[in-house]
Amino acid sequence: MADFSILIQEWYRLNKRDLPWRHSNSAYNVWISEIILQQTKVIQGLDYYLKFVSNFPTIHDLANADEDAVLKLWQGLGYYSRARNLHFAAKQVVNDFNGKFPVTYKDLMMLKGVGEYTASAVSSIISNLPHAVVDGNVFRVLSRCFLVDTAINSTKGKKEFTILANSLLDVNNAGDHNQAIMEIGALVCKPKNPQCETCPINSKCLSYANGTMLNYPVKEKKVKVRNRYLNYIVTTDKKSIVIKKRGPKDIWQGLFDFPLVETDKPAEEMGESIYLDKQIKHILSHQHIYASFWIKEVKALSIEDPEQIVKMTDLEDYALPQLLVKYLNTSDYFNG
Repeated sequence: MADFSILIQEWYRLNKRDLPWRHSNSAYNVWISEIILQQTKVIQGLDYYLKFVSNFPTIHDLANADEDAVLKLWQGLGYYSRARNLHFAAKQVVNDFNGKFPVTYKDLMMLKGVGEYTASAVSSIISNLPHAVVDGNVFRVLSRCFLVDTAINSTKGKKEFTILANSLLDVNNAGDHNQAIMEIGALVCKPKNPQCETCPINSKCLSYANGTMLNYPVKEKKVKVRNRYLNYIVTTDKKSIVIKKRGPKDIWQGLFDFPLVETDKPAEEMGESIYLDKQIKHILSHQHIYASFWIKEVKALSIEDPEQIVKMTDLEDYALPQLLVKYLNTSDYFNG
């Protein structure tokens, strides 16, 4: 279906968004944008992209940065493993590729945090290599257009859609083709309100023909959500406060929060002279966090490894989970 690619590229040339990484021929900049836009909409990710390329204009700047500085810039985006992988991959480029960002699919796949999608995107956009991208937008466009009911979050589905995407790819204009189909998914073939009347491939879309657009794409049943009850002990002398850096193998690795006690159900109390300030429900992809923030005022602060004492006015200098940012912004104790 060569005309499929012609139609989407013609539409793309007329309708593509004016985004800063599209004005760059830098693999580094395109890579930064692709990592940020994983699990993130463009409208939210744009400011983060601008901050990253401003603070780390080159791969060497990013590789030499302190991890805390990288995580602080990432604060609010979620999925913090992306930021840690980004930092690690920058060091790989400096150490293993002499600081020259790789532009082939094979070399890109060697970088931490780079999978098939990102390698396909960067190699096609920068080097015009014939690797079709398959992301959420592409799944949606292809499943609707060709009535593919294989679950997109299954191993079989990912293989099937990859084969289909590559069969449609314009190998001579792979970069534009890939960006075009993703842009259509983002702007036209939307999840809940598809703009089918203005879609450049509506004449070929089988779901549009029979009115079943919203039935696609198909997903397997989600993983069971886990409820967690986190009791943060906010220990302070009203001028300084105790924080700690989170360790590995759990959410928010490398970020700072308060010492906590996790319970298997909501706690009614946390001890004498400790009072409840605020409770917040925070939803993650596979976890629902029920956080209780307990105030413990003391005359003199004492700490245990890996805790540290910081001035309350300096908390904003640390990379915090969005849950804690929400608490600090809404707590009467901190804003009274």
